[in-house]
Amino acid sequence: MNRIPAAIIGLGRIASLLEEDRLREKPCTHAGAISANPDCVLAGGYDLDEKRRELFAEHWGVPVYADAGEMLRSINPQILIIATYPDSHYEYCRLAAACNVPLVICEKPLADTLSAARKIAALASNEHGTNGSGPVIITNHERRYSADYIKAREILSSGKLGPLLSVRAVLCMGKNKRLLDVLWHDGTHMADALMFLTGLQLKHRNCRGAKLTASAGTAWLEGELIQPKTSVTPNRERCPASAPIPVIMELGAGRDHLIFEMEFSCTAGRLRIGNGIFEVWESAESPYAEKFRSLKKTKENFTGSTGYFANMVSDAVSCVREPGRQPVSSAADGLAVTEYLASVKAWR
Repeated sequence: MNRIPAAIIGLGRIASLLEEDRLREKPCTHAGAISANPDCVLAGGYDLDEKRRELFAEHWGVPVYADAGEMLRSINPQILIIATYPDSHYEYCRLAAACNVPLVICEKPLADTLSAARKIAALASNEHGTNGSGPVIITNHERRYSADYIKAREILSSGKLGPLLSVRAVLCMGKNKRLLDVLWHDGTHMADALMFLTGLQLKHRNCRGAKLTASAGTAWLEGELIQPKTSVTPNRERCPASAPIPVIMELGAGRDHLIFEMEFSCTAGRLRIGNGIFEVWESAESPYAEKFRSLKKTKENFTGSTGYFANMVSDAVSCVREPGRQPVSSAADGLAVTEYLASVKAWR
């Protein structure tokens, strides 16, 4: 079977440069994942920056272009990765549609505005049985493809911890970034992970604490998980819950470290997951007081490779070779996250 040609628009960190990070699980970039997949071939890249084009060509040994349209016409890729800033995502998705690219992998967030995200979702083909004018679009919400998050979803949906009652999440990223920028950068992953793990729709209700335009302090985003009108992802498993489920997200600045973690509190236990965290706690007779129960940490954990980038490319390959197949992380999923982010932004 012929290998699928893939091209990349935007040759920065997530496209290629992070592959040099010695500590990250590999592959950890789009170029690395495409090159590692036996069903794909990296065919070229485009960037406005000449230096980035030179570095990309030297590292991957493929042609580079200073014009995106020229690259698409020359290579005719079946997979196109858009790894640029969010304000350009719609224009490149539209270009991909005009050049009959069958599948696009778009970086998160899907767009910088709700209006643009809606245009991308409307452009995408094969969303809930509709047939848009453009390609199948995968939103790179990488935790949907990560083995630890997939395992966590299975635990929550199995009901072994009982129905879900509440969720607490913490996101801190650096010292000087505006809280709103932190939310739109890594908060995209957090919002999507909450929806992926529960099968529910995340809605914003209130904001307390520091202003979202501040670069210091802490804001608390109050929200809830509700039953979606339609399943955003096909065959999604949902955790047992009597929605709406209250959610509190602590959004912090002024720290010299990254925190990304979520805690799901259920009637008979809890699950914690995040960067470097995978814990399952179950209710048991308390060793501290008679006729009480406490939470006891189980031996269940997660070790090894998560395959987050590799699994995403495998999903893209399957969608190209199986017309009509729904991606694990669709444009509709990307739109759902952008709807949440836009509703929070309105509170600033």
